[in-house]
Amino acid sequence: MAAERPIIICTRGSALALVQANLIAAQCRAAFPALTFELQIIKTTGDKLQKSSLSQKGETLPKGLFTKELEVALANHEADIAVHSLKDLPTDLPDGLILAATPKREDVRDVLIYRAPSATLRGFPPHATIQDFPPGATIATSSTRRKMSLLAVRPDLNIVEIRGNVSTRMQKVADRGELDATILALAGMTRLKFKINPDGTISGDAVPAGMLASVLDLETMLPCVGQGAIGIETRAGDARIAAIMAKLNHAETFQAVTAERSFLRGMGGGCQSPVGAHAVINGDTISLKAISFRDQTVKRGEASRPVSEAAALGEQIAAQLK
Repeated sequence: MAAERPIIICTRGSALALVQANLIAAQCRAAFPALTFELQIIKTTGDKLQKSSLSQKGETLPKGLFTKELEVALANHEADIAVHSLKDLPTDLPDGLILAATPKREDVRDVLIYRAPSATLRGFPPHATIQDFPPGATIATSSTRRKMSLLAVRPDLNIVEIRGNVSTRMQKVADRGELDATILALAGMTRLKFKINPDGTISGDAVPAGMLASVLDLETMLPCVGQGAIGIETRAGDARIAAIMAKLNHAETFQAVTAERSFLRGMGGGCQSPVGAHAVINGDTISLKAISFRDQTVKRGEASRPVSEAAALGEQIAAQLK
């Protein structure tokens, strides 16, 4: 087996994507020490459109912004495994490709990032909540789901666009007094080795001075579908790779995201769709909570079914909310 060709793991080149791909590569090498695994970095359409808004009305941006080029490499046998942030992976995959595995999921919650008070810029005390911000406060996010979730509890807030990676967004809030806060995924921060301390401060590489963080509860903001999960995409029918995926897959995470992705597919949406969903498994039962902000109205749904019916659960709640 050691003489077989290397197994190519393809990934985007962002800091978070590389952390996730290296995590998967390490798991592969630990489980299959006789095999050789190599990383291949591929630039995607989404990487080339970093200055574009992803949530403009009437947008024509394609699905698979951050995944298409990786999928082409899989289909052309230029790579064997594609590692994605699962929230970026469309629910309808190209023919011949499958979501083969999901390692254990990180925390699904979102985090409010803001400044502590200073002599020059307005700030807020540790452990601030959305309700603690003054009327008309400006929150920066490019996610339609996050925007609508915020406006559902605070319709007076001013929501503006922001782009960039975790460090870039924190720096923008630190430097720009017209921004009061931004929202980031806790999973991404955790994988990039940022830590939220008990006093609300943030530890990590190059954290701007005076930045604070508050984790948002799921009642305030349901996550996007697949948030906190890594999705591993492969060719269908590749027995060699399937054996590796069987070792990497976390069954509970896979069933949870199956329900969430089934819901999103039923809603007809992509990763920028104004919906949120979160599935949890307790014994033989899977429960799914979902929210939709379609047509400027808030609709919520919640139901439980046997774990074996995860996909049907997603379809059921999508039918309720459409």
